[in-house]
Amino acid sequence: MAAGSTIHTFTVQLADVDRGVYDDFTLRVARHPSETDLYMVTRVLAYCLEYEEGIAFSEGVSSTDEPAVLVRDLTGTITAWIEIGAPDAARLHYGSKLADRVAIYTHRDPVKVAAPWAGKKIHNASDIVFRSFDPGFIEDAAAALERRNAVTLSVTEGQLYLEVNGTTVSSALHSHRVE
Repeated sequence: MAAGSTIHTFTVQLADVDRGVYDDFTLRVARHPSETDLYMVTRVLAYCLEYEEGIAFSEGVSSTDEPAVLVRDLTGTITAWIEIGAPDAARLHYGSKLADRVAIYTHRDPVKVAAPWAGKKIHNASDIVFRSFDPGFIEDAAAALERRNAVTLSVTEGQLYLEVNGTTVSSALHSHRVE
């Protein structure tokens, strides 16, 4: 944990009908002073939407050779590389060569996020999952944040229903191509 980080606790009830994943868990998230609420909410959502055995947050902004969220198998090998925000093409290329699966979740305009990747070499680019949310969804969820958070996330037919501390918001989960 970096000096000056703020710890946020998320008690999560997850019902991902699309993937058949149902679980309750608690996350302790260290938010670095340079990390925005929007980034942190996107990071927590990515964790929930990719939730499986072996998932973890990386060391955060101090870890330049790992993504924000990753999945390791029992041998410690990275099997899923999950980026948040607007990673550059070199990180995607590296992650795609290292892990079986790469995903990107962004709280930004996906067209602007993808624009710098044009013409760059990205290993298995067509296999990368690139997702975004409806405009205002992440902002509305971030506005409800506290240090201790009760979160209910339901996913069905590509639609997210999120409740954070009594505030309910919803969004489609948009998929984009990485080329």
